[in-house]
Amino acid sequence: MPLISSTEMLQTARRDHYAIAAFNVHTLEMLQAVVEAAVETESPLIIQTTVGTVNHLGPDYIAHAAKTAADLTDIPIALHLDHCTDFSTIIRCIRAGYTSVMIDASMYPFEDNVNLTRKVMEVAQASGVNVEAELGKVGGVEDDIVVEEQHAFLADPEDCMQFVERTGVTTLAPAIGTAHGIYKGKPNIDFERIESIANRVSVPLVLHGGSGIPAEQIHRAVALGMSKVNIATELRIAFSEAIKDVFVIHPEENDPRKYMAPAKEAVKRLAMEKIRLCGSTGKAGVVR
Repeated sequence: MPLISSTEMLQTARRDHYAIAAFNVHTLEMLQAVVEAAVETESPLIIQTTVGTVNHLGPDYIAHAAKTAADLTDIPIALHLDHCTDFSTIIRCIRAGYTSVMIDASMYPFEDNVNLTRKVMEVAQASGVNVEAELGKVGGVEDDIVVEEQHAFLADPEDCMQFVERTGVTTLAPAIGTAHGIYKGKPNIDFERIESIANRVSVPLVLHGGSGIPAEQIHRAVALGMSKVNIATELRIAFSEAIKDVFVIHPEENDPRKYMAPAKEAVKRLAMEKIRLCGSTGKAGVVR
């Protein structure tokens, strides 16, 4: 089936109290791995790329690979541009075939964030593309975006309600205490804030910084209204460690197929684990 917008799959997930795992991929092998994981678990899937990956591989190569994966499977797949601050890059990705984009204007004052999100919404709606926006600042490192801990701040529930009403944005990523990267201690997630925001807005909510969050915290966040869980750092680590393991045993290896295969398998195993954690196993047939 063709790539689809993530709007309907996320709305369905919110309604039925589960989440869609959204995986950041950087190579063809990683893309294949998360698709195979979704097929085997019969789960909807969101494939994500950062702006850095778009610049590295090119949006057309990425979109065509994702389109091929979607055409070869019978599960709903969306292709999402993660954490983009540049309007022209968003346009390039929509033209290439991305079905979801994130405008991250969270570093600007509220009114500027509203205006930039509206601008993206005008373009995306004409193409049936989902739009995600962020309120508050999620700490940590995501691609080239670095937010120091002291500069991170949580989203205000009333601001979230006004923001959704004024922009018409279809998906919202509120800062609720998570962080990009791997946590040094237990994540300090503000569950009351998630519930308060979910009670004020009807759109699906996105949990950024999903790598390394304990299972019980993921379950609770999803139950309260988080409909999309982003996984990036853990996938990169699994992929890289599997390659390193090959060279420990075979330092002379020079055939990429020999070290990419175990790396792909490692990502697939982790992706299946995350899909089950989000509760989307067997939900592929719900969205068509």
